[in-house]
Amino acid sequence: MQTIKLINVTGRDRPGLTAKMTSLLSAGDMEVLDMGQAIIHDFLTLGVLVRFDASRLSVIDSVRDLFLQEGLNVEIAEVSDAAYQNWVDRQGQDRTILTILGRRISAQQLSQLAKTVSETGLNIDHITRLSGRVALNAGDAPGRACIEWSLRGAATESFRREIMTVAAEMGLDVAVQEDGLFRRHRRLIAFDMDSTLIETEVIDELAECAGVGAEVAEITRLAMSGAIDFKESLNARVALLKGLPESTLSDVAARLPLTEGVEKLFQTLAQLGYKTAILSGGFDYFGARLQAQLGVDYVFANHLEIKNGRLTGRVEPPVVDASAKARILQELADQEGISMAQTIAVGDGANDLEMLGVAGLGIAYHAKDLVRERSSHAISTMGLDSILFLLGIRDRERLGEGSRV
Repeated sequence: MQTIKLINVTGRDRPGLTAKMTSLLSAGDMEVLDMGQAIIHDFLTLGVLVRFDASRLSVIDSVRDLFLQEGLNVEIAEVSDAAYQNWVDRQGQDRTILTILGRRISAQQLSQLAKTVSETGLNIDHITRLSGRVALNAGDAPGRACIEWSLRGAATESFRREIMTVAAEMGLDVAVQEDGLFRRHRRLIAFDMDSTLIETEVIDELAECAGVGAEVAEITRLAMSGAIDFKESLNARVALLKGLPESTLSDVAARLPLTEGVEKLFQTLAQLGYKTAILSGGFDYFGARLQAQLGVDYVFANHLEIKNGRLTGRVEPPVVDASAKARILQELADQEGISMAQTIAVGDGANDLEMLGVAGLGIAYHAKDLVRERSSHAISTMGLDSILFLLGIRDRERLGEGSRV
């Protein structure tokens, strides 16, 4: 007669435990139905589900003795055929990935998130730390913490909104994704440029040089919040730059501040074979500079008309606006031979909403309130390289960080 046993082991980890245990199980001709292990700060949690002929029960006793002799705790429970079949029948159920990001993550914050998960009928099956180990003497350096929860069940839109609201109130970011094939096989990522790849709006920098900073900044604010049409605002702002020397573009480009984490992000994306694009309502002169600096594959942005070494105050058509960004992303996906489910879009302004909406994964990055509220995913607390966490990439898997765990 066949029987099923679940062996749970906890205690201080040490080399060779799995080899010793499986050697004993092998002697009993046992079938391993499931196996899982986690180690936190050298403390082991190991579970093994085995099926075997009841006449070999003494082997289980040998396994218990092995771990007890090694100073570990052992619990062995019998699993009925009905309970096992119920477990098997649950496979294939929808699963959701909840990614939790913050400079620091406290137990109180996790408590609130876990409560929200439980109250909506989902269950936490697996927990993984994606960020590197936290040094106690980190000083004033900005922290970075990321924990991934694998949830059993499908996330509803109401759950997504509630969990994002709870996280925002506690100063955390969360991303809610279906645990499907495409999450691990994104191939194309498109970025807005101003206030996304760089920590400024280029047109505001040019306006300061032209002495019209206040006027242009106000129009920019209204455009990014969605209060006025982007194309209308672009033409109005560029008109105020009329007569600005062409050399000013080079001066501004030389001092553009990159967003935190940009260089690490692009290095890792290149290593993984991603195609990258800048789809910007800004200007192609600056997009080309970033393309050379970061190794971007595609750049689509607006072109300032220049005559006799000075800006004319006009943008050459066609204008890259919200609808153009979404359309270009679709065209790039077609060109690369991938589905839209394999695309990612990242932006901060109202003119990014269409692009974020059509992408397989749309991320509002340090975005205006309107954009954050209308987006499925938002990052407001960490650098741009935290996007890698949403792809399930650990700190230790990043370029140049292979020894960190």
